[in-house]
Amino acid sequence: MRVVFFGSPEAAVPSFQALLEAGHEIPLVIAQPDRPVGRGRRLLPGPVKRFALDRGIPVAQPEKIRLDPEILDRLRAAAPDIQVVVAYGQIIPMTIVALPPRGTVNVHFSLLPRFRGAAPVAAAIAAGETRTGVTIFSLNEKMDEGDILAEEETPIGSLETAGELEARLASLGAGLLLRTLDRIDEIIPRSQDHSLATLAPKIRKEDGRIEWTRSAVEIDRRVRALSPKPAAFVRLRGSRLIILAGRPVEGVATPAHQGPPGTVTSLSKEGITVACGGGTRYLITRLHPESRAEMDAHAFVLGGGIQAGDLLE
Repeated sequence: MRVVFFGSPEAAVPSFQALLEAGHEIPLVIAQPDRPVGRGRRLLPGPVKRFALDRGIPVAQPEKIRLDPEILDRLRAAAPDIQVVVAYGQIIPMTIVALPPRGTVNVHFSLLPRFRGAAPVAAAIAAGETRTGVTIFSLNEKMDEGDILAEEETPIGSLETAGELEARLASLGAGLLLRTLDRIDEIIPRSQDHSLATLAPKIRKEDGRIEWTRSAVEIDRRVRALSPKPAAFVRLRGSRLIILAGRPVEGVATPAHQGPPGTVTSLSKEGITVACGGGTRYLITRLHPESRAEMDAHAFVLGGGIQAGDLLE
């Protein structure tokens, strides 16, 4: 089939690659505009655009697809049989969604109607879910509310970060997409049960601030849900300290040995133990101090960066 592909980040590349390897023709790719990256703020293309250009596939990058007067003409000229959307990052108007004969399908990294929105992987980990999956559904005028065509479930590892889980779901979704397209004319769409819907809104940098009054288990979920980006963080003596990895400490400490939430209770070769809500404790094992390279927590301790009794704000 002729497929116009909508996508931008690394998580969309496996589906893009799978379509090409399966023999589908992709006459056009729609991606987000190039964004400034790094300290120099250089404009760099995203992973999907780079993948397309390396293969000689034309790319369109409307700043706002709803307001671009030319994009509809380009899509008509591409004459797709179907359109595939994977982590594109913009709401697509119905004039575009309904353009191909077989419509437009989306690869979403959750089991809909759970976790509709921009950050379903992070939301599932933060919520303490033990299972998630991929859903292929038909786009309509509402966000992630279209009829389901196919889905596949997978467990969430107890130590798995959002980055690791998203990579697995991207691969899982690529295979499910191909199987769905092979049967697209036979599948009977299934309506979502909207009463079961939960939301997964876009994550902001400030959402990474750790609240030590929460339990160590909740904090561990937050750290994993925001890894690698935008990352969980605290402040130590006014400087930002990104927490890359850690784990809850077993058992509950007595108030006399705990201190208020956020207090560094002990330092060891394993890392930095911090008091959390309900007498629980969290062990930081890897971190990234401001203006320095990331390191093991023990190396940060040996460098004198932190002491027992310090308060992580």
